[in-house]
Amino acid sequence: MSGEEEENAAELKIGDEFLKAKCLMNCEVSLILEHKYEQLQQMSEDPTNQVSQVFEKSLQYVKRFSRYKNPDAVRQVREVLSRYQLAEFELCVLGNLCPETVEEAIAMVPSLKTKGRVHDDEAIEKMLNDLSLIKRFE
Repeated sequence: MSGEEEENAAELKIGDEFLKAKCLMNCEVSLILEHKYEQLQQMSEDPTNQVSQVFEKSLQYVKRFSRYKNPDAVRQVREVLSRYQLAEFELCVLGNLCPETVEEAIAMVPSLKTKGRVHDDEAIEKMLNDLSLIKRFE
């Protein structure tokens, strides 16, 4: 075994390049791909010529699994989650899966309760309530 530390997402040991990477939620990818799809349709006489099957399937996937459809709601979700000093991948997991309880959130993102982090159950509950409000008024 090398001298490198084993990766473990539950403890936020995911590698420097992944910790520094910008992650996107499904709803953000959906907005980007929808915009690109519209551009491709406008540029071509026959819209089916410009869109690959992979592009089409990717768009279908992110639309199906996006919890937020409204662009303003998508922006608000990122803003709300950004207030809680989450790692990018934590933010995206919570934004994609929308846990309803503190227990669900911790099961999905165990690193929320890692020693030394400021996420107590009350803070997690407030974060989930904020997300719930956005979804309710979307």
